[in-house]
Amino acid sequence: MEQQTPSIEDCLKLLKGERDEQRLAGLLLSTKFCKNDDFDAISRVYNAVGNTFLDRLLRTGMGRGSSSKARQDNQDAYLQLSVTILAAFCRVPDIASSDDMVNKIPLILEILSNESGPLLVEECLEFLYLVSTALTNGVHVFYKSGGMTVLASHMSNFPDGSHTIELSIKLLQLTLSQLSLDVIIKEHCSELSSVVTVLAKQFALSHSALKFEALHLLSMILHSVYAAPVHETLRTMSNKSWTAYVHLGIVAVLQNRVAPNQKLEALILAESLTCIAGERWLIEQTSLPGVQDSIPADRCTLLVLETSRVEIAVLLNDLAYVKYEKSKEALIDETVIVKQRNLGIAFSLVEKIIKLISSVAEDEANIISEQMLTKIINGINETINVILEYLRDAKDHGQHIGNDLLASVRIVGSYLAETPAACNDKVVELLGFMVSVQGEDEQSPFSSVCFLLPMLCQITMEVDGCQLIVSSGTYKAVVECLIKLLLEDTGTLEDNGPIFLACDTILNLLLKTKQIRGHLDDAYFIRLMGVMSSWAENAFDWSCTMMASSICALILDSTSEIMLRRNPHFNHDNLISLCQLMRRSLATDGKFADSEADLHQIVVSDVSLKNVCETSSWRRHGPSSSKIFKPLLGFLHNLPFSHPIFKPSPSTADAPQATAVIAATHRREGSSTTAALSPRSPLVRSPLVRSRSPPPRSISTVAVSSSTALGRSISTALLHRRR
Repeated sequence: MEQQTPSIEDCLKLLKGERDEQRLAGLLLSTKFCKNDDFDAISRVYNAVGNTFLDRLLRTGMGRGSSSKARQDNQDAYLQLSVTILAAFCRVPDIASSDDMVNKIPLILEILSNESGPLLVEECLEFLYLVSTALTNGVHVFYKSGGMTVLASHMSNFPDGSHTIELSIKLLQLTLSQLSLDVIIKEHCSELSSVVTVLAKQFALSHSALKFEALHLLSMILHSVYAAPVHETLRTMSNKSWTAYVHLGIVAVLQNRVAPNQKLEALILAESLTCIAGERWLIEQTSLPGVQDSIPADRCTLLVLETSRVEIAVLLNDLAYVKYEKSKEALIDETVIVKQRNLGIAFSLVEKIIKLISSVAEDEANIISEQMLTKIINGINETINVILEYLRDAKDHGQHIGNDLLASVRIVGSYLAETPAACNDKVVELLGFMVSVQGEDEQSPFSSVCFLLPMLCQITMEVDGCQLIVSSGTYKAVVECLIKLLLEDTGTLEDNGPIFLACDTILNLLLKTKQIRGHLDDAYFIRLMGVMSSWAENAFDWSCTMMASSICALILDSTSEIMLRRNPHFNHDNLISLCQLMRRSLATDGKFADSEADLHQIVVSDVSLKNVCETSSWRRHGPSSSKIFKPLLGFLHNLPFSHPIFKPSPSTADAPQATAVIAATHRREGSSTTAALSPRSPLVRSPLVRSRSPPPRSISTVAVSSSTALGRSISTALLHRRR
């Protein structure tokens, strides 16, 4: 006679029994009926057994509430059974969202924190995920009960691609999406950093949807505006293999056909990695366990560049259409804000690749092939032309305010800082417009000028460059920018890179005033002289004093006392400060470093200083003026005849020109020259400002555009390799 299979009714009778043995038997039997989608059967079983018995069984399995020897012997079995049944019950959303289940989250986390078998761990994670999904409060209870700590400590032990790692990633994603990432980073920075290393490996090795879930989490964590502590923790880790895993995963995403939003997330992640590990991460080559085929060092760079170029072209076209074709109401649309944010990501990556190529071109090692260099350079040139067209469109429509425009100026400035000779007709046409561009939160075009300072400093070494900034009126923006920088100077060497660049630009221009066509507005320079002489009083470095006195001497030589007296920005206090500055700089004869010799020569060759002091009507305007000039005149008259100020000297036009700038640049070598600009939007960040000597003018056999100095610089390095 065949044995009859127990029915669900038999199971329910056992669950409703009076003795624990009957209920245990009913629970064991119920595992056959609590299938994934049979919510009716699961609900009937749950209602029959009740929460009280389930709670008692769970606590008994944890070693609580029972001293019976038999129950202690079966403790592990009770624990496994209770967690299995609870996970099955929570597949029904109404049960999972009940207070009874939410209250069990701390107990399940305690079980998970102990050494447990893989099956028990998986079912604990399933319970936590189902309860957290069913009720928002479940996520809060999970987090407040130490869920992040427990999860982070176990994730590295889960097998790659397993259901447990999948559940943990889903639980993590749920937590980050419902709670403030700012709070999580502050309270669990170390745990999140550990999680990032696990996610990076899954992103690289997984070939399922898990890859894109890991990508989403990585981009969410690392690109957050609050992520700086996580970045710093990751930098200090001794094991850097996680960056190589991200490198591998990004290449896999960008070289395959995936959804546009997934490619964008890959770019976001790449931009975050360049912030953490530097732009050379793009050409990183690291052997990874379980990865047989190595990726060429330059493939990631080219893939990131090409994808960024496509994004830039599409986004600029979309933004131009919204700005100039649609109604103004569309400008506040959320999609426009998202497009601007995405544009900032692509711009940042192209800017970092420009910096990378510039540094790689100077290396002797063949990290990037000549053919790949050519492709990258040509791609950058094409993208810059697209951006210049976008700026021209804005100029034609009378638009000069916008974070997208400011970001466009920034990347053009980064490009021209490396390739000043690439100032083509478009740049010449748009230079005056670019220095007028303002961010949405700015009151003046300050940031745009800072972005262009490295290029302006280099092109003004030549007369044509000076002629350009005079004819376009750019010099006025540079003077205004320098005044603002001087007034806001904190007195630290690290923050003064933009000041030095602006000073070098002004110095280059003033040394060539007699060689250029056009009139300089004295009012701007007179105001600068007053501010600069006051700034030099508290200069942290003697070179600052020499630079300030050189510029002030050249301004004095190019103006007159009448202009000084008429200018409301030059007053009695400025005159005192100026005389004291000149006296200090002249008193250094023979004491200054060789690097300041050119600057000192500019000061002593400007004989108009003595004439101003001796003939000025200011001397006759009361006793205070007499006190100003008397010490300086006495100092001048007491100088020996051998002093350079009494020697025949060339005119200002013949004074040292490029050597003064080069000396000033060399003098500051090693100091940080990053402009101290606070980012106010995800689209615009602080610029990389640096002064570079003129690029080599070698002719290359590589097919690189000869119109760009970047091409010539790289070509020179390639020729050096062959030798």
